[in-house]
Amino acid sequence: MKRFKRKKLSGTNHVPVTRDVDCGKQQKLVEIHQALNSDPVDIETLRRATTTKGGLLTNELRRKVWPKLLNINAYDLPYKPGKDGRENHKDYNQVVLDVSRSMKRFPKGMPPPERAVLQEQLVDIILEVLRCNPQLNYYQGYHDVAVTLLLVVGERMAIAMLHTLSKYHLRDFMDPTMDSTKHILNYLMPLVEEVDKELHDFLIRAEVGTIFALSWLITWYGHVLSEFKHTLRLYDFFLASHPMMPIYLAATIVLHREKEVKQTECDMAMVHHLLSRIPQDLPYELLIGQSQDLFQCYPPALLAKRVAMHPRKSLSISTFKAFQLSTLQQRPDSVLQRLTKAQTSTTSKRARQSGLDVALPEDGGQRWGKGSRMVKMAVWGLSATLGAAVFAVAQTAMDWVPDVVQQLF
Repeated sequence: MKRFKRKKLSGTNHVPVTRDVDCGKQQKLVEIHQALNSDPVDIETLRRATTTKGGLLTNELRRKVWPKLLNINAYDLPYKPGKDGRENHKDYNQVVLDVSRSMKRFPKGMPPPERAVLQEQLVDIILEVLRCNPQLNYYQGYHDVAVTLLLVVGERMAIAMLHTLSKYHLRDFMDPTMDSTKHILNYLMPLVEEVDKELHDFLIRAEVGTIFALSWLITWYGHVLSEFKHTLRLYDFFLASHPMMPIYLAATIVLHREKEVKQTECDMAMVHHLLSRIPQDLPYELLIGQSQDLFQCYPPALLAKRVAMHPRKSLSISTFKAFQLSTLQQRPDSVLQRLTKAQTSTTSKRARQSGLDVALPEDGGQRWGKGSRMVKMAVWGLSATLGAAVFAVAQTAMDWVPDVVQQLF
């Protein structure tokens, strides 16, 4: 087997070097917009954009690109949140408990009323996906994925995205047992061994295992990173990559910390303590490039025999190729919007011809109250249409609510 030398973990092939950073960013924005407007959508260009410096650059672009990476039609979202009977769901109490402990995942300075509304939406998102997929099992950490989607794309799109991710990328984590999750974690040590045998042997002697990387894997690092921008950067990467990529990044992080690991006492508790506390200043662009290099040199199929700890195959791996092919024939949003408007117009015309009347509410649309009710309704509207990332720049609720409401309606 060809040895994978450490120098190949440079990641330089994935970070373009430009004389003018702003010029490079503008060029990337142009390329992303051109890919989105191509018919069919140029998915390969969008995937490449997630791996080069800065990822998708802005939350506005993420709201457009993330659905395309998952083959979701933004103008035909089949799932709607609902509260009917949610308290009867077997996971309701655990979901509510986990969501109530997720305060740090929301933008700093967000007023409690706005956060409370978003937490309610988060519960609805999770329970809706579980209700539609009874074969899936909730796990602690699932809400960390859901909240990242909610804060960027809003409630309706978050449901659609989480539904797709749960069927593919996150599928192995949602089995009744942790066997499939442990199977994926078992790729970590062989990957480290391929690059740094000495580091691998040190970890084996310390008997540290792989449990330190569990929360990294099942939350896509959302639970362990304090800076939301770093979480978003990794989500760009993972949404466009193979479902196993988070474990390749975990191996790359361990390799990146080689010196401090080897300087630690070879003791299980000491090494676990060190590795479980992920540094917040990691060179993410470098590590993303290195993870790709590692994946290309040692794909899962090459390591499968070494990590086959149980007979069941990974559903995430076995379904990924078909899923990836399904994303290649998507129409651009401009076309989908035009088709949706045409269909709506035809439906309305038929309704009028058949004597049906589609009317505004009796109050003429004057549904907006004052104070906290107005804030709450505005938050729901914002999250459903724009994504809650807008809160990161809001100073107080009443500063932005009137202007935003006027723009939405």
